[in-house]
Amino acid sequence: MELHLEKKPKNPVIIQGFPGFGLVGTITTEFLIQQLKAELIGNIKCDDIPAMIAIHDSKILQPVGIYYDKKTNIVIVHIVTTVQGIEWRLADVITKLAEELDAKSIISLEGVASPNEEGPMNCFYYSSIADHRKIFENNQVNPLKEGIILGVTGALLLDAHKTPLTCVFAETHSAMPDSKASARVIELIDKLLGLNIKTEPLLKEAEKFEEKLKGIMQQSKNTSDMQMKKRLSYVG
Repeated sequence: MELHLEKKPKNPVIIQGFPGFGLVGTITTEFLIQQLKAELIGNIKCDDIPAMIAIHDSKILQPVGIYYDKKTNIVIVHIVTTVQGIEWRLADVITKLAEELDAKSIISLEGVASPNEEGPMNCFYYSSIADHRKIFENNQVNPLKEGIILGVTGALLLDAHKTPLTCVFAETHSAMPDSKASARVIELIDKLLGLNIKTEPLLKEAEKFEEKLKGIMQQSKNTSDMQMKKRLSYVG
């Protein structure tokens, strides 16, 4: 797994969101990139990621892209492919990215399955940053006291001592793309970082946004499945 950077901003906040329940991390980072008009400054390459490039609006979407917004000094790690089986290595690369850039903090975004079929969806947090904990408490967001954290966020938590880390967990009813859960996460990020980003555009275009990402992720899965079948055919 290789990290490539064309620019190396100093002391940024890194926001990362990987495909998970409700695609909350992917939707949120995609929306932030659009709203901040962040520029692509690098990528993460891995032989185990399907050899697939998505094209949207005549632009190439990196499977794992690294974007930067100079105005806010925010680096966004955005992924539009499956990461199953490579979570530990991705967490190591994100930790390396944070060390190279001397990042102020990492904010990790996750969707989690709600135990309730009805009623409002909640957000929870984990943070090693006192100021972030205070903001969450002031906005009636509870800390995650019990739970099992999977994926890249779970791996990052084991290295939380290296770079200050905040995790935002948004409940969602469905494994399908959930823009409403993502909107709640964006509202919290806005309070943490003072970005003045409105969620109305996301909610207004939610269906189109969700269909776009669902299509890309399905293509990624299909490509991954085809690669696996080819490998098995070589063996058998």
